[in-house]
Amino acid sequence: MPETPAHRHTASRSFRLGVAGPVGTGKSSLIALLCRELRDVYRLGVITNDIYTDEDARFLRSAGVLDPERIRAVETGACPHTAIRDDVTANLLAVEDLEHDFDPLDVVLVESGGDNLTATFSPALVDAQIFVLDVAGGGDVARKGGPGIARADLLVVNKTDLGPYVGVDVERMRADALAARDGRPVIALSRTDRASIEELTTWLHALVAQFRSGEHSPVDPGPMAPHSHADGTVHTHA
Repeated sequence: MPETPAHRHTASRSFRLGVAGPVGTGKSSLIALLCRELRDVYRLGVITNDIYTDEDARFLRSAGVLDPERIRAVETGACPHTAIRDDVTANLLAVEDLEHDFDPLDVVLVESGGDNLTATFSPALVDAQIFVLDVAGGGDVARKGGPGIARADLLVVNKTDLGPYVGVDVERMRADALAARDGRPVIALSRTDRASIEELTTWLHALVAQFRSGEHSPVDPGPMAPHSHADGTVHTHA
């Protein structure tokens, strides 16, 4: 890959992308998809998080998406958000070790353990973050809000091909997600839908370019997002 001055300047500091979301939404599969699509374009590394196991790292290694040495596991020993937001030390050291061992890396993907709708990454750990929902989790989930849904850099509504089998109106779920995000991007994704995959990779290409040019700054999604109650009251927790 030709090196621009911006690329050389940031070579030892990768663009770090967090992937969070509830259990079973397809975070590991999404990372596998990104690795397959982009491993010939970027120098990649992956950090996974599980509470008591390296299951997600083993899944990615067995899938052959990258050199196994580029996929490393953090066992948090506590609730997943603890290690991606409250005390990021273990993850930050894992990222920096990976960057040191394979310098230069272009992108490091950091996968959170499965958590609830309040999970977000600290901007001290990642430069941007994806929050992942899936249609099998229920068509109403996007309306429930939370900082990841409302303010992550990208919301992915995953496994859209399952909609007919679980009774979910995917277009309605996507519309609810857009309404919850105040103009921030939403991608309805299926690994069987080429157009949605290209939308995802195009989004990431643009973000990496912004990072390399110095135009991107991490934004903290915060611990609470605006949400409404049955009586119509809206709480912002500003």
